[in-house]
Order: sequence, then C-alpha cells, then structure tokens
Amino acid sequence: MSTVPPVAPASSGEQHILISSPNRAWVLGRRPQQQVAVEDFAYRADIGLPGALAHNEVFVRNRIFSCAPTIRNWLNPPGQSYRGSIDIGEPIRGLVGAEVIESRHPAYAAGDLVTAIAPWQDFAVLAPDRAAVPVTRMEPGIGLIDAMSLFSSNSLTAYAGLVKVGQAKAGDTVLVSGAAGSVGAMACQIARNLDCRVIGIAGGSEKCGWLQETCGIEAVDYKSGDLAGQIAELCPGGVDLFFDNVGGAVLDAAVDAMAPFGRIVVSGQISAYDGGEFARGPDMMKIVYGRLKIQGFLVGDHASDYPTIWQALRKWSDAGRLIARVDRREGFSRLPSAFVDLFCGGNQGTLLVENAN
Repeated sequence: MSTVPPVAPASSGEQHILISSPNRAWVLGRRPQQQVAVEDFAYRADIGLPGALAHNEVFVRNRIFSCAPTIRNWLNPPGQSYRGSIDIGEPIRGLVGAEVIESRHPAYAAGDLVTAIAPWQDFAVLAPDRAAVPVTRMEPGIGLIDAMSLFSSNSLTAYAGLVKVGQAKAGDTVLVSGAAGSVGAMACQIARNLDCRVIGIAGGSEKCGWLQETCGIEAVDYKSGDLAGQIAELCPGGVDLFFDNVGGAVLDAAVDAMAPFGRIVVSGQISAYDGGEFARGPDMMKIVYGRLKIQGFLVGDHASDYPTIWQALRKWSDAGRLIARVDRREGFSRLPSAFVDLFCGGNQGTLLVENAN
C-alpha cells in the first residue's frame, strides 16, 4: 500500500497535495451504443490532481467503489443525462467509500470515513459545500463495507422513499420492483419490518428464492411471463404502495394493479438506463381514474433525517431483521467489468469493488 505524506501548508493560504504514487483512473472512452460494454471505458495510469487543497476541501483515498445502475445515465450525451453528462475522457463518477487523508473543511478530519460521489480514481479532492449529493461522514463504529451497503445511500433511499415519501404503514400491500437489487432489497425488508405485506419483483428463480427465504417476503419472477397476471393473482385487493426502481413495462403492470388512491414512489428507472432513450411514463388516464399519486424523490432531500434513519437501520440489523447482500469484487482493474455485470444479471446484491491501493 502506498504512503500518502501529510499535506503541507503553503504561504498562499492553500495546502499542497503530495502523493507518492500514481493516481489511476477509469475514464469514459466512448459513448455506449445501447448496452454498455467494457470497451466504453479507458484506463489512465496517472490522471493527476490539483496542486493544492483549498479552503473547505478534503483530500481522500477512495477505498471502495459502488457499481450503481444510475451511473449509466451519466454516460449518455448532454441532453440525455438527468444529472450531468460525463465528457469523453473524463473520469467516471459514482458513490465511493473513502478515507479522509487531509482536510481543510471544519466538518471533516483526517481519518474520517465518508461516502460521496467521486471519480473512479485512487485519490480525489472533494468540495462538500458544493456537492450535489451530500458527502456523508460515517458515525463511529461503522466500517466502509457497512457504510457502502447496510448504511449506504441505497438503504437511506429505501427508507426515505417508503417512509418519508410513500408514507408506508402497517397493513399496506407494498410492491417493490428491482427487489433483489441494492435499493430494492432494503425497501422490501424495511416494508416488512413496518408490518406491511410485501411482494418483490425480481428476475429469475435464484433471486426470487433469496427474497422469499432470506427477506421473508413474497416474490414474483418477471422472467416467467405474464407479470400483470402474477401481480393481480397475488394482490386481488390492489397495491397500496408501489416502490419503483425499474419503470417501463414493470411500471405499466403495477399501475394496472394499484388500489384506488394508491401511491407510487419513483426511485429509479433501470429499464431505460441501458437503452439510450428517455424513460417513458404509464397511461396517465389510469392515474386519473385510479386517483393515484406518483412522486419522485432524491435521497439528498432527506439528509437531515440520516441520523434518525441510521438509528432505525442499526436497530433492525442488530435484531437480525435487516440484511445487506453484498457482491464484493477486488481490484481497481475490475471496475468496468463489474459495472457491466449490473445490466446482464451478473451480480448478487450490492456490487462493490474494493481498491487495494
């Protein structure tokens, strides 16, 4: 493991960044054509860093990278990306678990563990006050694996979507798409812990079996055909709350099954990420006649609630009622292939790539 010398103060009021090893990076080599491929990424042996650490910035070593489907959106051309398009030759960015090496921000200190949206690099400079997604300092006792899985933004998203946005309550019939994924699996377990009846939609017998046996919920295999019929059979009284990670045909089937005045919480639209097209909506007249409510959200909107949510997550985890399924890969070189696995069903749970820099 390389040694990072301390940052030395400069007479200008800034601090120089000194690292003794190259700063490897994965950058966007070309725009994906429909499905993302390993060849869309390019390796840089040393991408460099700014020469100085300015006021309210922190210098971090990226320890763990989360491969999340939403990154696929950012690989699209400008105008087709919902949160800023990554330029050709620019580092890929996503959620990372990092260690603070040096800080010029009063809220962060050397040795702190944080999660943040950062580039796929060994090292990075973060500006928390300008970050679109909060740079979250983990509470004592939470390691990086737990920070990137059990207590990650995925779990925060699931809780905020269900409780803060969807107003889930005991007795609700809750349907979750992408139920075996990082956000979906947490949403299923949280809804179950709130005494809801939970049905998860996933692809394949292995994932559905895991949801049934480990998460203690009912499951629907969309790959077995007639998704709308399967949902209708399981939910003759209708679905009160649909937590949607997928969109497309899955959203259409869920809308058909909603109970009057049902709520639809939109967390993501995975079905549209890898096709180069915008996500389409459902039949809006079904929304009108069903008196349905649809609401999207961003987890950062609920940053002030993170400590309370972590407390609830920890309580359930300690009681054995909340489990994070983690697919761990090792090696910076494996980032592109791991990311591509997301879109062909090649992962089992939250896909993390550990960086042994």
